[in-house]
Amino acid sequence: MKTRRCDQAVTGRRQFLAQVSTLAAAGIGTAARGAEPARPAAAAQSLPTIALGRYQVTRLIAGWNPIGGHSYLGPHMDQHMREYFTAEKAAEFLLDCERAGINTHQFSPSDKAEAMLRLAREQGSKMNFICLHSGREGISGMIERTAPVAMSHHGGVTDRLLSEGKFSQVHDYIKAVHDQGLLAGVSAHNPEAIQRIADEGWEVDFFMTCFYFLTRKMFPGHGEPETLEMVYPFYRHDPQVMTRVIRQVKQPCLGFKILGAGRLCASQATVGEAFRFALANIKPSDAVIVGMYPRFFDEISANAGFVRQNAS
Repeated sequence: MKTRRCDQAVTGRRQFLAQVSTLAAAGIGTAARGAEPARPAAAAQSLPTIALGRYQVTRLIAGWNPIGGHSYLGPHMDQHMREYFTAEKAAEFLLDCERAGINTHQFSPSDKAEAMLRLAREQGSKMNFICLHSGREGISGMIERTAPVAMSHHGGVTDRLLSEGKFSQVHDYIKAVHDQGLLAGVSAHNPEAIQRIADEGWEVDFFMTCFYFLTRKMFPGHGEPETLEMVYPFYRHDPQVMTRVIRQVKQPCLGFKILGAGRLCASQATVGEAFRFALANIKPSDAVIVGMYPRFFDEISANAGFVRQNAS
């Protein structure tokens, strides 16, 4: 009887090891990923794309904020994200995004970002990278260290310069990026910044457009909100205002914070509705940038699925 139980245990162990081997061969075991990640068939991972200059960019772009530890939900959540997203884990995240069909990532300058990009490329990533940046003096160095396909002027700085009457500095930045041979964009939270650039006919290749006017206190006529703030106030009807501007400008727009920095994530039904609204209210030539934190749930696959359902 003892021998029989031992035989059964050995057989069960062999079956278990065989199952593990099968999963690893299928690329499911991410912990043991090799230098060149296994990739599913192209047909299974395709996502709709838009033209950004000469590049075809997926309509879902992986965002930076969770990687950088910017949760918009308070310092504890910021620390939680920073500790999870080491440079190695962030590179793994990018490869997972690529396998899900996402071919572009928007990042912000930091030592972690530079290490992440290097590691991802060493492991075979072919992603397009868009750098969110400000300051003309740092453009060439950032290009040399990170090799992005495009650079966009940072939205918070854009809005501040507009409020201070120094908006021409944003235009100078665009010209300097073009001088380096890259696509140049402008990010903003204030819809008026986007509208002014379009009205003045700047040679901008794309916009990054926040669905929420987070910098409204910089501008006259916007008083303190009546509720206590968690980093920034998110006003319910802001997305309607920004998407109206998005539809009016000819350049591609990359909409961001479509999930209200986690405030529209109470359920997958809520997330799905946010994706539906965003993609129904921007142009077919536009995309969305979404930060993801797949620590507890496969947000990458879920969000890619929402884009496939709602975008052409």
